[in-house]
Amino acid sequence: MAVVAADVAGYSRLMAADEEGTLADMKSHRRALIDPKIRQHRGRIVKTTGDGMLLEFASVVDAVRCAVDVQRGMIARNETVAQEKRIEFRIGINVGDIIIDDGDIYGDGVNVAARLEGIAEPGGIFISRQVFDQVDGKLALRVRKLGSRNLKNIAKPVEVFAIDQMGRSDEAPERDRAEQPIQKVKYCRAPDGVRLAYAISGSGPILVKSANWMNHLEYDWESPIWRHVFRGLSRDHTLIRYDARGNGMSDWDVDELSLDAWVSDLETIVDAAGVQRFPLLGMSQGCAISVAYAVRYPERVSHLVLYGGFALGGKKRAPAEKERRNAMTTLMRLGWGADNPSFRQMFTGLFIPGGTHEQADIFNELQRRTTSPECAARYFDVVGDFDITHRLADVKVPTLVMHARGDLMVPIEAGRQLAAGIPGARFIAFEGQNHLFLEHEPASDRFFEEIRLFLSG
Repeated sequence: MAVVAADVAGYSRLMAADEEGTLADMKSHRRALIDPKIRQHRGRIVKTTGDGMLLEFASVVDAVRCAVDVQRGMIARNETVAQEKRIEFRIGINVGDIIIDDGDIYGDGVNVAARLEGIAEPGGIFISRQVFDQVDGKLALRVRKLGSRNLKNIAKPVEVFAIDQMGRSDEAPERDRAEQPIQKVKYCRAPDGVRLAYAISGSGPILVKSANWMNHLEYDWESPIWRHVFRGLSRDHTLIRYDARGNGMSDWDVDELSLDAWVSDLETIVDAAGVQRFPLLGMSQGCAISVAYAVRYPERVSHLVLYGGFALGGKKRAPAEKERRNAMTTLMRLGWGADNPSFRQMFTGLFIPGGTHEQADIFNELQRRTTSPECAARYFDVVGDFDITHRLADVKVPTLVMHARGDLMVPIEAGRQLAAGIPGARFIAFEGQNHLFLEHEPASDRFFEEIRLFLSG
């Protein structure tokens, strides 16, 4: 028996803003879309709550088809609705033993579905390994492996998969097509078999961005944390970017996380995209990857642009910093995937101390969506041991280094050291405390302007 759990993302916020309108919209969506789809795919509504419902299907394939149809239908119904008023469902699907009691259902099959729904992204569908095994090869879907997750009150880790591409990029309204660049997501495989997701957007001269921690090709494209960066770069360039192994839409459950592996992944991406010579942009730990790539393949990199980066990882900069990062790595394994975002808020305070409450909430969610607790800890630990200081003098391409003066995550001294070690590099300091500049900051406009001048000059 397949169990489907669904709820409305941000339901309390929607009700607080417009209770009557939200209830009316919910009834309209159910009457016009959801209930007909459930009947079409031979499902049964077990129970409903204020913000969601629990469904059962005799066929796992029918359950997944119904969920996909509903999410695609909601995208179409939300096209003309303001972002803050949209009703977006999160859906979790599992298959397993259930107990039927007085018309209700119980058991681990139900509990896992409910937990999957709880960690799914708005508009997304998360499924268990059992569901994936039964629909693999039967439905034309793009499925992303998220690795094992420790779900609340579930004894054993659950292997989780996300169903991607519900129609967001290909079915955007015509008005959006005219106003913003379109992003296309593709996949390729690294030499060790790891599946890497990359995206191409915009038009004009090629610009490649190396991957960094906590990116998600689709979620970043819409989130106020990253979208101004990627859409801004896509206005003047054909931007090629990708999610690092262990992160985002690329494979999470990987054997190797290392500087060399990430450099090799960058090589795989540019080969898959078919580009030969290009300017390379690195941000945060992506700077070390970019430098290592530029030294290894000087004939392929025309310009090097580095923002918020470092040559020496945090664990090697100072004993106190090493102790702090070791403690944070341990806490990641324990608290990263928790329902309560209080732990992740600690990282948010370091990355975007100047963010609004809404931006902080989105950054908290970004952390949970982009990687698993175990992979986050491994990633953070490996990056802390980076040391490319011996490679800086071998950089032979024009280099621009930018950094925020008050960066709490990577101190400006690390950026100055990076620039000082690269022959002829130009260093620019921006005002601000955020590790990643936000859209409203003066640093945002200056970032794009400095890149434009550097690449054209």
